[in-house]
Amino acid sequence: MTHPANDILNHLPPAQHVQLAHRCEKVELALSQVLSEPGQPLSHAYFPLSGFVSLVVQVDTHPGLEVGMVGREGMLGSELALGPASTPFRTLVQGAGTCLRIEANDFRTQLDHSPALRAVCHSYLLVRLHQLARAAACERFHMIGPRLARWLLMSQDRAHTPTFHLTHEFMALMLGVRRVGVTMAASALQRSGVIEYHRGTLTVLDRAALAAQACSCYEADKASYRTLMDRDTAHPHPHPFPTTGTQRTTP
Repeated sequence: MTHPANDILNHLPPAQHVQLAHRCEKVELALSQVLSEPGQPLSHAYFPLSGFVSLVVQVDTHPGLEVGMVGREGMLGSELALGPASTPFRTLVQGAGTCLRIEANDFRTQLDHSPALRAVCHSYLLVRLHQLARAAACERFHMIGPRLARWLLMSQDRAHTPTFHLTHEFMALMLGVRRVGVTMAASALQRSGVIEYHRGTLTVLDRAALAAQACSCYEADKASYRTLMDRDTAHPHPHPFPTTGTQRTTP
């Protein structure tokens, strides 16, 4: 059985990769689909093949805040490696695509019989821990403009396209800021020729310039992924995120 790449699966020895993939079903991820709710038991583990999801946390009556993003470099449900688990996140599909899905009890059975799978899940849990800690500090200390640039880079990495269909309201929600702040930051990027935004469609024109304006958390997250995922994993795999280029993208 051959599937498009998911980097978590690619860290497994080939035979175990195939065995786990055979236990999965391939499903479509629809835009705005909710895959999990906070406090609810996880019903499945998900391995995105294309598309990506946002991990959103809501406190009291405040709007939700995105604290993480998962595409084919990661998985949903790594908490199951710790036993029966619920999640603190509302998991929302931000980019439509496909994924492999396995029922939670079946996934735990696979974990019981595969030290390599347990090691990969534990490594990825460390990745998420580092990224969540950094997201909290980023929200507190970094300005809207660099955070927006980081968020656009993260989205492009996972969507594998320079063009996104989104609104200023959605970007403000994901960044946890007022809409006017996102509008000002996006307008500054557009005036400098880094992005183009028109009627809900945003295109990254100059990725290198966008990376230069992003906060340091973007590169720090990638470094954490490289270090932690290749530490004690059975089958290290090349880093899935693109290297920043210098070319401009013509819309």
